[in-house]
Amino acid sequence: MDYQTLLRQLYQDFNARRIDAVLAHMHTDVSWPNGWEGGYVSGHEEVRAYWLRQWEQIDPMVEPISFDKKPDGRIAIKVRQIIKSVEGEILSDTLLFHVYTFKNGKVRTMAIEQ
Repeated sequence: MDYQTLLRQLYQDFNARRIDAVLAHMHTDVSWPNGWEGGYVSGHEEVRAYWLRQWEQIDPMVEPISFDKKPDGRIAIKVRQIIKSVEGEILSDTLLFHVYTFKNGKVRTMAIEQ
């Protein structure tokens, strides 16, 4: 499977706020980091609710920079994450790593690493 192409599309869909397009590529039992409030959310409905809450308060944009397939099969992506207020003020501009695992061709977990 071409995970790089899939993940690039997921970032484009996230940035365009196309929730259903992103969720279509997530395992039904996905574990997703709540980087805004802390902890993790699980499953499509919790991820959807988290993103909707988040987008009411902040405007995140995430762009993949580089991809690295780990020996254990995880995919680590260096990303640039720009978070703006809903008024357009830049609140943060950081480089992070998003680390993914897959199950049956769908995103099963994502972790944020510094």
